[in-house]
Amino acid sequence: MDEAVSLASPTKAVPSHSGRGWRYQLKVLIFEPKIAVAGGFILVLVLVALFAPLISPHDPLDQDLMLSALPPAGFDGAEHSYLLGTDNLGRDVLSRLIFGTRITLIVAVVAAGLAALIGTTLGLLAGWYRGLADTAISRLVEIWMSFPPVLLSILLVAVIGSGVTSVIAAIAIIDWTRFCRVIRAETMAQAQQDYVLAARAVGYPRLHILLREILPNLMPVLLALVSLEMGIAVIVEGILSFVGLSVSSDTPTWGGMIAEGRQYIHQTWWVLAAPLAALFATVLCFNQLGEGLRRALDPVLRR
Repeated sequence: MDEAVSLASPTKAVPSHSGRGWRYQLKVLIFEPKIAVAGGFILVLVLVALFAPLISPHDPLDQDLMLSALPPAGFDGAEHSYLLGTDNLGRDVLSRLIFGTRITLIVAVVAAGLAALIGTTLGLLAGWYRGLADTAISRLVEIWMSFPPVLLSILLVAVIGSGVTSVIAAIAIIDWTRFCRVIRAETMAQAQQDYVLAARAVGYPRLHILLREILPNLMPVLLALVSLEMGIAVIVEGILSFVGLSVSSDTPTWGGMIAEGRQYIHQTWWVLAAPLAALFATVLCFNQLGEGLRRALDPVLRR
């Protein structure tokens, strides 16, 4: 019986790397190159979003037609106080880029969190209880994934109405299926492990085993999926902003800046280039962060 109890809680009984505490885990995360670089960039974005009013050199909504179409610093005709130039209405591109970071990160974090919550819950239920629950959830996932995600998100926002809340809801409603399929498969695999069989033999309730034994072992996969989903949410928000279905046109967003810059690409190419570069770098860093977390937290890959 004592051996069975120890097997039911492997993270406490086995003095492996995971038993070295949070200091060891933190060291592993810090020394993973992808986490250090990508996580550092995302941390800078978070700080920029939090302190946007203090960092921004100008009001992003201020217009001055006398200063319209100023090139970035280093080009002929540039103004030193407009490092990334101005758009056709004389608005500071850098200030609009900084304030646009807020919308991007809010959508990425909240939408990914909601999608993870819905998908993980359904995936755990389907993979653990099997039977009718698994069949119903699996059929729902198949039906939901048959719709083109971008077109469905545009349709949902058009029906619900524009705004940050609508964008977040659309992304969460669409992308929960990705979490559900992966978590369901991982739950089925974990359910066959010895520590789960031992926990059942001891007499732990099924819900206790699912939440206290299986779910912690799924965290590396879940964290990687959340990071990847944040990158996808950034892209979807950019697309919806580009077509004018995100926030109001007065609020600076990266997708809205790209749409504005596209109209005057031959005169003010920097209005298009700056948000494109920011969007590309952010999505790349979220993807690399997810890969780094998977490698650092998965003991098999780490070995």
